[in-house]
Amino acid sequence: MTSVNVREAKTRLSGLLKLVEKGECVLICRDGAPVAELRTPVPAKGGFDRLAPHPELSRIEIRYDPTEPLQRDEWPEECR
Repeated sequence: MTSVNVREAKTRLSGLLKLVEKGECVLICRDGAPVAELRTPVPAKGGFDRLAPHPELSRIEIRYDPTEPLQRDEWPEECR
C-alpha cells in the first residue's frame, strides 16, 4: 500500500490512479492521519455491474424475514 499526503496526492493524482488500476491501494493522509483510500478501479466497459453482490456487504446474513409485520407486543407502548 502506498501512503501519500494530500498535497502530494493532488500533484501526483494521475500516477496514483495508474497504481490503483494495477490493483494497488493508495492511502491519502493529512498530517499523518489517514483521510481516504483509493483502492478499487472501475471496470473498463459498462461501469459497475449493479446486480453483482458487493464484496463486503455480501458477508451480511439476515436470519429473519425483514418484511414480516411486527407483533403487537413489539411496538413501542405509545404506538399501540
